[in-house]
Amino acid sequence: MKKSNFIRSTLILLIGGFLTKILGMIIKIVMSREMGAEGMGLYMLIMPTFTLLIALAQMGLPIAISKLVAEDTRNNKNIVFSCIPMTIVLNIIIFILLFFFSDFIANNLLHDDRCKYALTSIGFVLPFISISSIFRGYFFGKEKMIPHVVSNITEDIIRLIILTLGIPIFLKQGLEFAVAFLVLSNIISELTSILILFFFIPKKFVLKATDFVPNKSDLKDILGISIPTTASRLIGSIGYFFEPIILTFFLIKNGYNNTFIVSEYGILNGYVMPLILLPSFFTAAISQALVPIVSNQYTKGNKKFVKKKIKQAIFFSLLIGIPATIIFTSIPEIPLKYIYHTTSGITYIKVLAPICLLHYIQSPISSSLQALGRAKDSMKGTLIGMIIRTTILIIGCNLKIGLWGLVLATSANIIFVTLFDADKIKKALK
Repeated sequence: MKKSNFIRSTLILLIGGFLTKILGMIIKIVMSREMGAEGMGLYMLIMPTFTLLIALAQMGLPIAISKLVAEDTRNNKNIVFSCIPMTIVLNIIIFILLFFFSDFIANNLLHDDRCKYALTSIGFVLPFISISSIFRGYFFGKEKMIPHVVSNITEDIIRLIILTLGIPIFLKQGLEFAVAFLVLSNIISELTSILILFFFIPKKFVLKATDFVPNKSDLKDILGISIPTTASRLIGSIGYFFEPIILTFFLIKNGYNNTFIVSEYGILNGYVMPLILLPSFFTAAISQALVPIVSNQYTKGNKKFVKKKIKQAIFFSLLIGIPATIIFTSIPEIPLKYIYHTTSGITYIKVLAPICLLHYIQSPISSSLQALGRAKDSMKGTLIGMIIRTTILIIGCNLKIGLWGLVLATSANIIFVTLFDADKIKKALK
């Protein structure tokens, strides 16, 4: 039964991931063509901050909820809804901080005052992302993947329509307003997602005031998972947050102008990385389907079954990852030209593609580590990886090799974190 659940869940998520990846690609194409390299570079400058704040706002609750719901030994309704007040309070605090410090971050850290409107806009978006992710965690724990797939597809369709209509309008007001619009468009798409997920809640569902009051025992279990998970994500996000700050500071210091940095950063993170990570829709589907099953069976002491599923997940990830790597290494100009109407970034792709083969299996490995209750190990690996990445980035920038310092730093991080997490899983399942 568990085997069929895993395969069925993976297939549902794979189909859904494929569709959302296509929609995501179309969204990226619309954004890159309308915004141009400078606009995408500006958007990519604020993305590390956005990612960092999402990690902080979610507080690791989705994975904690998914794991506890999968164990099915508690009041699942209370677990889900008691997290909402905590999330709202946290999001209000983040919004206030952004309101007062977005100007400082834009001018003194990102060195581009055009980012301030987009940074402030993030505060309006975070509550919707947080609540949506809480509900997704519940459905993942129940191994109900259709709600997630339907909400994702609907969300992307709505966002595509909004961006297609809105970008030309806001571009007339200025590039900084268009970038802020890209951020704010997430409000409507995430709200759509929440409404879709609510539609899949059982009809006999009745919500009471007591459901929002956390059970002390459950809260302890939730925080025991969410805090290390959040710390792990925050460490990675903090490294990502400081990436453009370190990059711009040292490259400008070494004689590079801001226009070159923004343009090349836009190429690397707007074209190259999204293209190379296209197969991640497959590995993400595997990872999401893997968490509840691994968590449930590991709790029951069925290590043999868990080992089998993790190996199966890695095999399937490589099955799609290897052909993709061959294509990206040998003929990168074809997908670049076909998808983004550009050939910028070919050399970056040829170097990063083989390294990203490890990234394809990193997702199921890291998810399995979380499902095994080893969030602290994951946090440790992420911390060391971030230190390695940041150190190499600083050295690379001072070697005056342009954005290649970032390429080397990214590669080292992928290699270390993947191998570290794999080693920890091996030890946990001895």
